[in-house]
Amino acid sequence: MTTKGNATSSAAALASGIASRFAAIREVEAVVLAGSQSSPFADDQSDVDLYVYASEIVPTSLRAEIARGARRSEIGNSFWEPGDEWIDETGIGVDVMFRTTRWIEDQLDRVLQRHEASVGYSTCFWYNVGNSRSLIDRSGWFKALQERANQPYPEQLKRAIVAKNHPILRNTMSSYMHQIELALERHDSISVNHRTAAVLASYFDIVFAVNGQPHPGEKRLLKFARALCARLPTGMEERVGAVLSSLPDGPVTHLANTMLDGLDDLLRGAGFP
Repeated sequence: MTTKGNATSSAAALASGIASRFAAIREVEAVVLAGSQSSPFADDQSDVDLYVYASEIVPTSLRAEIARGARRSEIGNSFWEPGDEWIDETGIGVDVMFRTTRWIEDQLDRVLQRHEASVGYSTCFWYNVGNSRSLIDRSGWFKALQERANQPYPEQLKRAIVAKNHPILRNTMSSYMHQIELALERHDSISVNHRTAAVLASYFDIVFAVNGQPHPGEKRLLKFARALCARLPTGMEERVGAVLSSLPDGPVTHLANTMLDGLDDLLRGAGFP
């Protein structure tokens, strides 16, 4: 039986080996490990999440060569960020994302200098950079990027995220709660699920912002909120759980409004109007 320690050690060795192969490509500036393997919550199901930073996106022909020998591979995925996925011969899943150095620098500028919020997940790239573990750093560029990311959470950014995400929850004509109510009237369970997911995305974006904590991404949000945030919405875990348990045709609106009442408690306690 594979223990968690052995699995983590095998994943680390695999990540280092893949990184060294990417380092042979001239355009590659850095290769870093992120995702579950760089978090406190890695388990036996966690794959290896690598980020390859280069002056230009690495050609798929070179990427296919690095994945050669995999049990199964998908090279050239472009559904989200440019990336490849494969199952290594060891049975460990590998997920490689490709970014240009210019692009990630602008993502940091977006939040740390321009203080631009998104609808949900506003500061995920900032978190990703700050919590990556460098495997290859050809010229020290990634070290400098992490040093730049290691700064206090801008107050203007906190307020921009709340201003972007809070009104759309239930205070506007096109709010998510209004959309959920209409979807329930139409017996449109798919739309109910879709809009509830959007409520939760903005809910947690606000929670992490109020706590001055970059957003860790879409997985294990309750665990991350407990671990990273000193102040939480009233009854967060119970109320989030109740909303999820009510989907798709239970008392979603009542339970979601109760959950959002707890978020408003947090905002008032933190001095937000």
